[in-house]
Amino acid sequence: MATAPAPPPLKFTGSKYLVQRLVLATLTGRTIRISQIRSSSHTAPGLAAHEVSFLRLLEAITNGSQIEFSYTGTTVLYKPGLITGSAAGYGAQGGVIRHELPAECRRGVGYFLVPLCLLAPFSKAQVNVIFTGPGVITSSTESGDVSVDTVRTAILPLLRSFGIENNLELRLLRRSNTGKDGRGGGGEVQLVFGHQVRLPKTIHLMDAGRIKRIRGVAYSTGVAGANNARLIEAARGVLNEFSPDIYVFSDVSSAPFVPAPTRDNPSAKKKTGLGFGLSLVAETNTNMLYSADVASPPAGGEAPEELGRKCAFQLLEAIEQGGCVSAVAAPTMLTLMALGSEDVGRITISKSVLGSEQVVQLARDLRFFGFSGWGLRDGDEEDEVVVSVVGKGVGNVGRKIT
Repeated sequence: MATAPAPPPLKFTGSKYLVQRLVLATLTGRTIRISQIRSSSHTAPGLAAHEVSFLRLLEAITNGSQIEFSYTGTTVLYKPGLITGSAAGYGAQGGVIRHELPAECRRGVGYFLVPLCLLAPFSKAQVNVIFTGPGVITSSTESGDVSVDTVRTAILPLLRSFGIENNLELRLLRRSNTGKDGRGGGGEVQLVFGHQVRLPKTIHLMDAGRIKRIRGVAYSTGVAGANNARLIEAARGVLNEFSPDIYVFSDVSSAPFVPAPTRDNPSAKKKTGLGFGLSLVAETNTNMLYSADVASPPAGGEAPEELGRKCAFQLLEAIEQGGCVSAVAAPTMLTLMALGSEDVGRITISKSVLGSEQVVQLARDLRFFGFSGWGLRDGDEEDEVVVSVVGKGVGNVGRKIT
C-alpha cells in the first residue's frame, strides 16, 4: 500500500521569529524552510551563533530531526523529529543533556529557556538540560531576553493553569551578567522539567484581580554587594506607596571564570559577566503575574539607583496595562491554548499586549501552521480584550497517559 506523500515544507523568510517558527514546527511535526536569513548583511550573513545553538538544542531533545543548511547559512531546512527529552541518546549523559553555548553568544539564556518550557510538556520523557559554557548569560539583556529569575518566578508558575506543575525546577548554578562587548557571561543554569502531559487543560482566565504582593531578586556578580542594597532601596522608594507587602531577596556571587588561552599560558582564565540587576514580580489575588527586569549594561555607566527606579516603573507600567497575562508570558500562554484539547479557552489580555508585534506575528504563524483563528471581544475594562482560542488537540504524540 503506497504511503501518502509528505506535505511540502512551509516557507518563511528572514531571521525574525525564527525560534517561534522552529518551536511550532517541532510541536506540529511540519517541515519548514526558512530562507533569506540576513542575506543582505555583508559582514555576518546567515545564522548567528545563538540561532545555530538553538538548532543544536532542538537536535539534542528530539529524535529523528534533520537540519540542512545552505553553503552560506542563509537558508535552513528543518524536518522535526519526536520530542524525546533527556532520554539516553544524542548529547545525554546519565539522562542529562549538557548544552554548551559559545563565547560569541549575545543572547541571554532566557532566549533558550522560554521555548524549551513550551516544548518540554510534550516530551516523551523528562527534560533535564544544563546550559554551560562561556556564552551563558543569566541576567536580562539589551536584546530583550528575560533573566533566569523572571523565567522561574513569572513564566513557569503560569503553566499551573494548564495542569503542568509537578517536578518543575530551574536551578541557577552560577550567575553571570553580559560580558564585554555584549557577548557571553560564563554562567550555568539547569532546567529540570518532569511533568509531561497528553494535552494541556483548557483555561478560562477572565479576572486579573488586584495586586496583593511584590517579590523580587537583586543580584550582584563580581561587584560590591552594596549595589544590591542600593537597587532595593531605589525600587522600594517607588513601590512602597503602591503595595506594603514587598520583599526583595539579595544575592551576591563571585564572577565566573572562562578560558582565555594565550601563547605563553594555554590554560589561562579570565573573569567575565560582571554586573548587577533586579527582577521584580507582582502577584494578584487571582494568581496572575506581572514582571519587570533590568540589568547593568556591559559598558557600565548606570548607577544602581537609576536601575532600581527603572525596574520599579517598568513593573508599574506592566500592571497598568492590565489583563491576565503580561507581554513576557503572552506568547507562551496563547501557544499552549492553541495546542490544547478541542475546546474554547478564554483569556483577558490588554490591548497593548495583544497589539504588540510579537503577539500579532504569533497569530499569523499559528494560522500558517493550520491552527484556528482567535475570537476577540471587548473585556470588562476599557483597555482589555477577551481572546477566545479553539484548541487543535495536537498534544503529546509520544505520551498516551494524561
